[in-house]
Amino acid sequence: MTFEPEQLGQSAQDLAARLKQLRKQAGLSGDRLAARCNISQSKVSRIENGRVRPSLVDIEQILRALDASPDEVTEVAALARVANTEWRNLRDLRRKGLATRQAELKSLEASSTHMRYFLLSMVTGLLATPEYVRASLANSPVDTTKAVAGKLERQAVLYDRSKKFTFLLTEQAVRWPVVPALALAEQMDRLSSLTYLPNVRLGIIPVGTPTRTTTPLNTFTIYDSSLATIETMTGSLVLRDSRDIQSYLDYFACYEEVALFDEEARGKLAEWSTACRS
Repeated sequence: MTFEPEQLGQSAQDLAARLKQLRKQAGLSGDRLAARCNISQSKVSRIENGRVRPSLVDIEQILRALDASPDEVTEVAALARVANTEWRNLRDLRRKGLATRQAELKSLEASSTHMRYFLLSMVTGLLATPEYVRASLANSPVDTTKAVAGKLERQAVLYDRSKKFTFLLTEQAVRWPVVPALALAEQMDRLSSLTYLPNVRLGIIPVGTPTRTTTPLNTFTIYDSSLATIETMTGSLVLRDSRDIQSYLDYFACYEEVALFDEEARGKLAEWSTACRS
């Protein structure tokens, strides 16, 4: 199946309509299908009306109950994959306002318990000093005043002990000169101080560290095991398919294995901070 990026996330209604069509084709009522799947009739109705995004387990149960053919299973699986993937281009984000994006991220953080961040090239806003935040948005063609305030406001979530954060930063992310040397040293000092928070696990991956998996290509964030976002130069992908999310969880675990934590991480940050100040 081929599609344009803008089509991602827009096939939920197609998926709902196809599932409804298959049920009618099988001669089953919503009640009978629900009984076969051991789910409520109201959930079947919400799925078929596109008000609920079915999980892969839901879809597999429904297709099995409908005795769907291999071709039908393949078709619905492809629809489900596209329906659970969303593309957000940078132009649309800027048009809606960067502050709106900060509000969306704040909502995601509020509804998640364990957040994992793999940071390939820059420090994320949750960990950034005010100067770093402002510099990271300096080239934006739109007003960033509210976005800067939103990024800094979101940092309060780090002190919520009911949540767990794991950050993995490459040496490039830590040392990339987003700000002048002295400001970058202060940014490194902030990273070091955050390693003492009991609910924050912050790891550093120095250049040259071998990994047993593929070379990382993108910054990505995983919210619990329900959603992942992958950053690109022109926008971001939002993944909800459990198979895609599990792949990123596996990659994250591999990178976590080789990262430096606690005293080792603070030692590296201190070394790099000293180099900036000299």
